[in-house]
Amino acid sequence: MSFLFVFIDGLGLGTREASVNPLLKAEMPFLRGLFKAQPLIASAVGGGIYEPCLLIKAVDASLGIAGIPQSATGQTTLLTGVNASQIMHRHVSGFPPERLRRLIKEQSIFKKLGQQGYKAIFANTFTPEFFAALAQGKRRYSATTLAALAGNCDLLTIPELLAGQAVYQDLTNEQLRERGHAVPLISPATAGKRLGLLAREAAFTLFEYFQTDRAGHSQDFAWSVRLLSQLDSFLKSIVSSQKEAAPPLNILLVSDHGNIEDLSTKSHTHNLVPLIVIGPAAPFFYEVESLLGICPGILEAINGGGVY
Repeated sequence: MSFLFVFIDGLGLGTREASVNPLLKAEMPFLRGLFKAQPLIASAVGGGIYEPCLLIKAVDASLGIAGIPQSATGQTTLLTGVNASQIMHRHVSGFPPERLRRLIKEQSIFKKLGQQGYKAIFANTFTPEFFAALAQGKRRYSATTLAALAGNCDLLTIPELLAGQAVYQDLTNEQLRERGHAVPLISPATAGKRLGLLAREAAFTLFEYFQTDRAGHSQDFAWSVRLLSQLDSFLKSIVSSQKEAAPPLNILLVSDHGNIEDLSTKSHTHNLVPLIVIGPAAPFFYEVESLLGICPGILEAINGGGVY
């Protein structure tokens, strides 16, 4: 059983207040189709949707710790199944500190799958500028990158992108072109199709999309609406690329905390986050109530319900 984990940074379940929630205005026919034409907001998700090949529910990102959920602890929890906020006694923003780096190195889902002989892919594209800044001490690894490296995953670069074997974090390559890279501009739908095909080559594939978090911090309503519409097209294309494929690919979407759903604030939110699972593994996540259950659910499903 294969998984494509689409991690969407900073996407919570907000309210129907149209002046602050761009999810009410963005054209998102694919996601709204899953909700019977309703937008992705708390009241539409309600008690959840539980079907053999579709799960949609709200899950907790606070992890039992006071304060606003943050990226370093939320992402570490998602990728290890260990409560990183509890270990740190607080929510930690940005990049994981040493204690969380050690946790990721020991407990990463990539490492666990590798030890069981499964292939895993981190589908994001890395640039030469990133590695240069890293060597100069101007950049640090995120939780997602640390998790991939803990499993000895190769970090994909521009040549893989050009070969259709990687996807850039903005989906369209627009930002790469602005920085002088000779890469084609593609549609979000094309990016989704490529990611869907790439994910069929491994038991587990992770793709990180963080433009939603950037837009939330910016409080730019128009930009947020555009990004959400692109994201919807991207997701629709991933699912469409799997309709005739066998065996089925499971597609899991979840976030680490809220943000873009409430542009009245620059900070993250206390809102619950959506968990969406499309595919026959959906029942493995029926009982998941927080970010803590994502990693164990994926591992159990890949192992056919057996002990991992």
